[in-house]
Amino acid sequence: MGFSRKDHLVGLDIGAATIKAAEIQMSKKGNTLKKFGMIPVAPGAIADGRIMDMPEVANTIQTLFKSLKIREKKVAISTGGQTVVIKTINTAKVPEKDLQQAIVTEAEQYIPYDIEDVNIDYQIMGESEFSSEQMDVLLVAVKKDLVAEYMALTDMAGLNASIIDVDTFALQNMYETLPGQNPEDLTLLLDVGASKTSLNLVKDNISMMMQDNGSGTFQIIEELAARFDTDLSTAEKMLLAPVSEAPDPEIMTAVFHQAADIWCSEINEAVHTFLSNTQEERITRIVVSGGGAYIQPFMDRLETEMDVRVVVIEPFAGLEVNDKTFSPAYISQVGPLAPIALGLALRRVDDK
Repeated sequence: MGFSRKDHLVGLDIGAATIKAAEIQMSKKGNTLKKFGMIPVAPGAIADGRIMDMPEVANTIQTLFKSLKIREKKVAISTGGQTVVIKTINTAKVPEKDLQQAIVTEAEQYIPYDIEDVNIDYQIMGESEFSSEQMDVLLVAVKKDLVAEYMALTDMAGLNASIIDVDTFALQNMYETLPGQNPEDLTLLLDVGASKTSLNLVKDNISMMMQDNGSGTFQIIEELAARFDTDLSTAEKMLLAPVSEAPDPEIMTAVFHQAADIWCSEINEAVHTFLSNTQEERITRIVVSGGGAYIQPFMDRLETEMDVRVVVIEPFAGLEVNDKTFSPAYISQVGPLAPIALGLALRRVDDK
């Protein structure tokens, strides 16, 4: 049985607003969703990707695992935000034995931390389009203290973090399993989370450009709390509810449009900069995940400003889902928040 394999992992997405857990049974016949659930995080317990209240977050994870009756202790987790550097760099072609050192040396000028304070990984993307003597490399650098922090958190929760991934890669890992995709399309995977927005331009299952910025739904939640003189928890519920149910729909709509203006401007600038430096003419579509997918004024503004089709991700489409265990209404409702946890759940212990 695929579910009892020793390399099986639970996907654990530790977000600033909610923690999500997913368990997938993999077999030759296909992948089946066995467990999925999420739980809110206490306000301020996680900020800017850092764990501010470790006992609180560890207890929240334990509560989630208990409620879902997950027994597996090996998990795949991910990090993101300003302490993670993801950048495509250009470097000279060198023999394989010299590659690691060459990339580390080249990376120093792009990483705003001491090179000794980060873990570095990379993926060779291919020959540079500008020179046959150069190659493009996707560089990933994560601060060692951040990795240690998340290891300590999972240990406190009684779990074993077998893999630590990056949020953006986990999302892409899940996206590549979805049916009906055309790998040749230049697609923007856009994840608008609570405290950050991640952009990943993908073509032929290769990341052409990755970027995180500090925009997120917390900006809206804080503004709603101030405008309606309420607490953050109530403001978050307002964010996910229909605008018509707000105490003042006009104020609610104005807040949404203000955030949409800022987010779309940042996204448009990032994509325009990428396109102006490559031979790509335009992106084919934008696939949105995260809390931002629930904000219709943002989705509408993005489609208009970028002049490209914008869709909400359907992360469960590549899985067998039992309607008796997970109602279609629930799957539809939580879909935008599930991709990273599902992408992590598709990982295996011996993955690179």
